Amino acid sequence: MNVTPTIGTISVGRPVIGTLSDGGIYICSLVTDNIIPRGEDCTVSQETSELSTALSERVQQAATAISRFVTVVVKSDITVSPFDPVRDGPVSSIPIPDTETEIDRYWVNAPYVYVVVTHDSEANERYYYAVEPDLDQFQSDLLDRVRKDIRDPLLFRDVDPDTAEATIKSELASLLQTYGLEIDMRTFYSLLYYLLRDFRGYGKIDPLLSDSHIEDISCDGYDLPVFVYHDEYTDIETNIRFEEAELDNYVIRLAQRSGQHISVGDPMVEATLPDGSRAEIALGREVTPRGSAFTIRQYAEKPLTPIDLIENGTFSVEQMAYFWLCIEHNKSLIFAGGTASGKTTSMNAVSMFIPPRSKVLTIEDTRELSLYHDNWLSSVTRERREEGSDIDMYDLLRSALRHRPEYIIVGEVRGEEAVTLFQAMNTGHTTFSTMHADSIETVINRLENEPINVPRPMVQSLDLLSVQTLTRSGEKRVRRAKTIGEIGGIDQRTGELDYSAAYQWIAATDEFRSNDSLILNEIQDERGWSRAKLLTEIRNRQRFLRFLRKQGITDYKRFTALINEYYADPEGIQAQITESDVDVEVASSTAD
Repeated sequence: MNVTPTIGTISVGRPVIGTLSDGGIYICSLVTDNIIPRGEDCTVSQETSELSTALSERVQQAATAISRFVTVVVKSDITVSPFDPVRDGPVSSIPIPDTETEIDRYWVNAPYVYVVVTHDSEANERYYYAVEPDLDQFQSDLLDRVRKDIRDPLLFRDVDPDTAEATIKSELASLLQTYGLEIDMRTFYSLLYYLLRDFRGYGKIDPLLSDSHIEDISCDGYDLPVFVYHDEYTDIETNIRFEEAELDNYVIRLAQRSGQHISVGDPMVEATLPDGSRAEIALGREVTPRGSAFTIRQYAEKPLTPIDLIENGTFSVEQMAYFWLCIEHNKSLIFAGGTASGKTTSMNAVSMFIPPRSKVLTIEDTRELSLYHDNWLSSVTRERREEGSDIDMYDLLRSALRHRPEYIIVGEVRGEEAVTLFQAMNTGHTTFSTMHADSIETVINRLENEPINVPRPMVQSLDLLSVQTLTRSGEKRVRRAKTIGEIGGIDQRTGELDYSAAYQWIAATDEFRSNDSLILNEIQDERGWSRAKLLTEIRNRQRFLRFLRKQGITDYKRFTALINEYYADPEGIQAQITESDVDVEVASSTAD
């Protein structure tokens, strides 16, 4: 029998596992002292072999006997040491096609996975390569066997999520010893990576979900390349593809991990993945003729703060101070814009200005909002299961009013729930929401017409509209607040709804222009402030936000805590800022 050992050597008392030409697995052990060098062919006859058994689909009944034999007779001793790329060698490599030039390379899961971005000058296209650990044929066969053998012990163990990686690592070492294999650490950690990727991660697209530069992942069907939206290279093709059966199984697993059910009878699911990403999933060719498909929109692990949005140029410091004062004084607002314009991100960010202890209630189809607020009740819609009934946004909104919240945040208004939302505005509740529209006029038209149908007198209870856009500034795609509008009353002559722009984005200079604000005048009247007092309040908030930006305060928990501190003692905070500025000036003059 001609066999080729890929890993390890064959000697007396040291069996080796390898693959046969027909794909089966062999275990052989010599009775002589001849050592067969790695990679060379060896001929083992029936007379000189203690055991030579092919584990193929044709002889599955032999698997149990071989497993028992290996466990009792041929255990090896594997000492697992930390992986050292210098000592053990890199686990990943990629040959770049001759027509392509590498333009970027970075880690997404060091030291196992990195990304290479190339440019093909002939096709004038960029390509995204997710480079995972290399496996030869024997290692691939071994990984398939390990996946099967390690699954049952893990299923019947109560594994702590915090120690899951260590548990899988220990089980892998034990299993390889049971096989009687001696392998190097490079192979061991390559196998470990794939087990962790498939059992605890997201399989083939795990490298994409680990890449903080990726906002959107799209798989459009069978045997088609997966596309991603990269924050620097925009839409780009990857080297990841799914075969038909593989993709069908994958979308079912994706739905199950999100706590959803998908089937041919119900082939479309909208879900939130455990990491907070939003997924739209379709099974088979029922609604997507090219096969099962999915789109995953990634969100930052930690929500962006107003300081992040200022740094990104989406808003200015003056606009954020304006939002702060308006939210503090219970003004309702809607963020509008196209797909991926940053509506939800902006709404989540400005919600951090909500005064501490205020009761906040959020309503969403899928979990996207993340607040660091003590008195926050989160609610999510639910589809009918068995004999239950649907719980939609309209149901949740009606229930929300009975909780007596001060602030109601609705993920997106699309239908009849908008009427209830505006009724809440009219009864004194401060509400935030998002909707798809590209201008103030479009927002008003959508609100007043099918399928939303909010009566015009109710629309005027809305105070603010922030219209956002995803556009280009120079060579980069950026998100900008195109217009921040204020809704007025109904014009008695024309019957139309009055509105004005408090801030506008000037594309030519990438700057924001401010106009007179009726809302600020309204706040001044409500509080009985003088004009000087109003301007002082705005300047103090601008100064505080500039101070936080200068200090690099972008963690949402830290940011919210400092906003709460400002609410508790604004004069004390201003004194600290003044003292900090004096210290900087003294240090600067001393240096001079």
